[in-house]
Amino acid sequence: MNKPRRWYATATAFAAAITALTGASSVASANAPNCAGPVSDTWINVTVDGVRNGNGLMAVTLYADEPRKFLVKKGSMYVGRVDATAPETRMCLFVPKPGVYALAVYHDEDASRNIKRSGVLGLPEEGFGFSNNPPTIASIPSFRSVRLNISKSGLSTRIHLKYP
Repeated sequence: MNKPRRWYATATAFAAAITALTGASSVASANAPNCAGPVSDTWINVTVDGVRNGNGLMAVTLYADEPRKFLVKKGSMYVGRVDATAPETRMCLFVPKPGVYALAVYHDEDASRNIKRSGVLGLPEEGFGFSNNPPTIASIPSFRSVRLNISKSGLSTRIHLKYP
């Protein structure tokens, strides 16, 4: 277990203790195993299906409602990672507050914390997917096609992975 995971586990346990003491229930519901991201009162339950094996990590990248930052280097808000499980991985992802976001997912099979890409064309070599499951045959999806309204905590979404 690396230091960030230990820190996150400690922060999650602390948040659960504070929630229990104050009687609040929203954060406590999301403190099940497989929650990722900076702890907040708002989260979404994410089910990633089509996972071919339980190797490595499932990485879910959160993007703010800013099309110019979608899929660009340093454009995301953060990446939440949990251990991958096959045939699906379930997790919750904390978001800063209710609003519109986009999710990009990849199966980091070698746990390198980077998506592997082919040499010449730069195409993904690991499984990937997006919120709303837009077609990605000829190009990356438009930001408009992956926008997701997270209006309150506890909503759910399902993302299907595609492998090259």
